[in-house]
Amino acid sequence: MSHFEITTVLSASPSQVFDACLDVEAHTRSMASSRERAVGGNTRGRLAVGEMVTFQARHFGVTWQLTARITSWNPPHSFVDEQEAGPFQYWRHVHHFEPHGQGDTLMTDVIDFASPLGPLGRLADVTVLNWYMPRLVRSRNAYLAATL
Repeated sequence: MSHFEITTVLSASPSQVFDACLDVEAHTRSMASSRERAVGGNTRGRLAVGEMVTFQARHFGVTWQLTARITSWNPPHSFVDEQEAGPFQYWRHVHHFEPHGQGDTLMTDVIDFASPLGPLGRLADVTVLNWYMPRLVRSRNAYLAATL
């Protein structure tokens, strides 16, 4: 299982950042480089606990779909999304939001994932995904920082 954490300071309140991270359209805009779009489930607006969305994107020249459900929810402090269907054997993303300084938010992304296919999947995780996935999350966070 692969694990990484990314912390980002954003110039907005925890409730604003919490809402932005659950906004489907903001998410797809933040992932424009991979042509990500919502194709199933809740495809517009803000997700809530129990709701799911299917995103389609292009990574490594291949079109992928990932269906995620919001499985835990503690506004405006945290929420969790987990893969219901998609390319990973396991995907869990915990989002934490806490006040930081004068009106800022410290956002921490905690992500655990594993690729399928046993040893081949572990090789893909170690050689490619362990650097690619944090880069993708940092890119999404930079978009949020620029738009909040």
